[in-house]
This record gives sequence, structure tokens and C-alpha cells, in this order.
Amino acid sequence: MVVATFFRGFGPPPPTQRRALAGSRGYRLALACVLASSSGLSAQERAPPPVVRFSVVGDGIPQRLSPLPGNAERGRALLVERAAANCVLCHAVPDPRLPVAGNVGPSLAGVGARLSVAQLRLRIADIERVKPDAVMPSYYRVEALDRVAGEYRGKPVLDAQQVEDLVAYLQALK
Repeated sequence: MVVATFFRGFGPPPPTQRRALAGSRGYRLALACVLASSSGLSAQERAPPPVVRFSVVGDGIPQRLSPLPGNAERGRALLVERAAANCVLCHAVPDPRLPVAGNVGPSLAGVGARLSVAQLRLRIADIERVKPDAVMPSYYRVEALDRVAGEYRGKPVLDAQQVEDLVAYLQALK
């Protein structure tokens, strides 16, 4: 409980709880994670967060991959970013602030009305389960992939929170 509070606030617990927790394994682990995240190491030098196992029910993933809900604002930023997700390379997005969008994949206009949150999550995490011949990458899958460079083996393209952020943005496109 306190470890979750520690992570949320990125700071130590109150002094009364600190004494009781100072020797606990969970507190030391949380402290080590926070220190590592602020240690000046680049994202590639830090160990990737563990990939969360998920269950597919029907044509969707009903459970969130991240403990925190998605943030539509961060999802939009990720969608238009050319580095990680690069969604606009293939998909048209109903956003007048975007001058160029792709036409290889389906338009994302109204996707939140057409697909449920669970369906959106599966399509981002592992599109090949829905459409085996998809050109779009499976952004959260790490197993059974071909031609993956050594430094990226075992690491998803997007982390669990980024998947949830994209889901939140796409769900808002109704």
C-alpha cells in the first residue's frame, strides 16, 4: 500500500511510516526503482518494464495492461510522434492540426464508436491475433517475432502505459 503511494508521489512516505518501512523489501525495491529512473541512464540502458501477460477474450483484451488508466492527451502525443508508435504514417487521423496522414491503414475517424476498449487494446497490443496478415506491428508482443535486432529482443515497442494511453485517445474518437 505504501509502496504504491511511494510510486505515485515519487517521494518518501511520511516520517512515521518511513521508520517502519525502512527495512522492508518492498520499500527498498520501490526506492531502487525511483533512483534508477532518475539516475541519468538513457531509456535503452535501463531494464525494460516486465511485459504484462494478458488474456484475450473474444476479440479483445478486457483487462488494462497498466495499473493506471490511460491518458488521452498522452495517447494523442504518442499517436502523432514519429519515433515510437508512428500511427500517422499509415492511418488518417481526424485532427486538423496534423498536416499529413497515411492512407495504408484504415482511417481512425470514429474508431472509438466502432470498437470497444478491449478491441482497441488487442489491436494495438497484438494486431496479428485479429488480422494475421496485418502490416501494422504488434506493439506489445515480444514472442514469435521474425528479424528482431538483438538489442530489441524481448522488449515491446510500446510499454503497457503507452498502450493504455493510445487506447484512451482512440476511444475518444467517436
